[in-house]
Amino acid sequence: MSVEQGGVDLVTAMAGIGVLGVGAQWLAWRMNIPAIVLMLVAGILVGPVFGILNPSQDLGAITGPIIAIAVAVILFEGGLTLNFHSLKDASKGVLRLVIIGAPLGWLMSTLALRFGAGLSWESSTVFGGIMIVTGPTVIAPLLRQAKLSRRPAALLQWEAIINDPIGALAAVLAFEVVLVMNQTATLDHAMSILFTGLVVSILLGAIAGAALVHSFRQGWVPEFIKVPLLFVVLIAIFAVSNNVLHESGLMAVTIMGIVIANSNLPSYEELRRFKEHATVLLVSGVFILLAASMDFATLAQLDARAILFVAAVILIARPLTVFVSLIGTGLPWAERSLIASTGPRGVVLVAVAGLFGERLAELGVEDGKLIGPLAFVLVATTVVLHGFTLKPVARMLGLSGFSKPGILIVGGTSWGTQFAQAIAKHDVPVLISDTNFRNLRQAREASLPIFFGDILSEAAEHNIELHNFETLLAVSDNDAYNTLVTTDLGPEFGRNNVFQVAREQTGAARYELSSALGGRTFVANESYTSLLGKIRKDWEFRTTTISEEFTLEMWRENRPDGIIIAIISENGSLRIPSDAASVKIANGEKFIHFSPKPSEVVAKTTATD
Repeated sequence: MSVEQGGVDLVTAMAGIGVLGVGAQWLAWRMNIPAIVLMLVAGILVGPVFGILNPSQDLGAITGPIIAIAVAVILFEGGLTLNFHSLKDASKGVLRLVIIGAPLGWLMSTLALRFGAGLSWESSTVFGGIMIVTGPTVIAPLLRQAKLSRRPAALLQWEAIINDPIGALAAVLAFEVVLVMNQTATLDHAMSILFTGLVVSILLGAIAGAALVHSFRQGWVPEFIKVPLLFVVLIAIFAVSNNVLHESGLMAVTIMGIVIANSNLPSYEELRRFKEHATVLLVSGVFILLAASMDFATLAQLDARAILFVAAVILIARPLTVFVSLIGTGLPWAERSLIASTGPRGVVLVAVAGLFGERLAELGVEDGKLIGPLAFVLVATTVVLHGFTLKPVARMLGLSGFSKPGILIVGGTSWGTQFAQAIAKHDVPVLISDTNFRNLRQAREASLPIFFGDILSEAAEHNIELHNFETLLAVSDNDAYNTLVTTDLGPEFGRNNVFQVAREQTGAARYELSSALGGRTFVANESYTSLLGKIRKDWEFRTTTISEEFTLEMWRENRPDGIIIAIISENGSLRIPSDAASVKIANGEKFIHFSPKPSEVVAKTTATD
């Protein structure tokens, strides 16, 4: 098949989209660069550049429905993350960004389109409504990478998810007005349809969410059907609402997600995590599809005014909208500045803009055909810009995580506290948590950061910036609690980054736990009791630097009983080896070890701090 015709069958096209999307996310993680940027580049390369993938021909008529359903699932998953408890002191700001920011953003975007891009008032008003959205498909990966402080992250996330369906409905409103002006339909009739659609979408979403919650609580749905049922109800609500008013389905599924998120369901975490996995696949796929669908010939229709338009949106419309909306909220200037300078657009903007651009062109609004290309240019520019600038800007404003990944230690035991002191000497962020205040006395006396309470509690969720910590060590005197903590927080930190001391009862089948439970063992599989015994025998933590003059083998000969706990690379980052016996340490790297106090002769031969 020729390049112009795409060249792949439907199954191969779907497989290629999945490989490219997930592969781009994995590669971005390895290279520590924004995943959205790589997905955009991958889509453009396989689409308009090399012509390997042509979605309109390879996927045919299902391209539009696939994107529509994917966006609906993405917004529903976004709604599932909007728990009102997570708002806390950001609620006032979110309310302002929705009530004031949405209409003001519509106005500012319309003016940027009219006087920047030179579009007609009809096209500017419709496209300006769509530009209210800030793209949850882009915000979520960016927040994951930038590791922002809780409040600005919550503001950006809530604004993106709530304003997405509002932006789509604003475009519907503007289009209905244009329809009245160009056809014989009356304004009263158009407004009646819009109002009916809005009410129906909100009611459908709320009722469906409440019905699902009630059925789950009553035990009417077995566990293995809960997620499939969610998908079926989600797609049904989206379809029904869209049949009443086009694009209102986005509002319905977002409301449905918010209702479920605030219902305190026991199985909520399992549902949310599964939806997160689905969303990663969908975001990847949709971005590849949209980028591959772009036609350079269509982009060539744009002139230099497109650059003026993008600059006006980024430098004037977005900052002015945010600063005006947040007046009187009491938010620090740094947080306002970060939010004002962060406004990436994503999937919803491109998908909805392309649809309404075609409809305007059919009505005789000639420049309607420019809406799609302008939307793509805006998305590409903001994705690349914010993808590379959000993290450094947040760090400059003091709103990002630690410069070094931190370690969270659960259990204020003597061993855990002494290890935390050893870590702190190397400027690695550390936090000790314990449910017993007396257990934290030694940590308080050492001026180490502490959290008094259950690390799995809602208070911990609201008071600890977990994204600042890359590694979790569970070293309390309760094996069951250590297993519970590492199992629950494993998905948050990554299974390879959660560790616990070895359980006391091992070696017998009746005590063996499933590999899905608990974290990785470390400190040479020592249990809490054995570590405490070594503390009482005056074992201590020391730091040794490996060099050509003093190798790891020499250290092992001098300290045959020593246990390597952590390795500090030359850039200051710290890692915990799960198998200290076979670990390799490069010259110039340091490692923290737990070992008996050295004799006077050995002390003179080691390169110990």
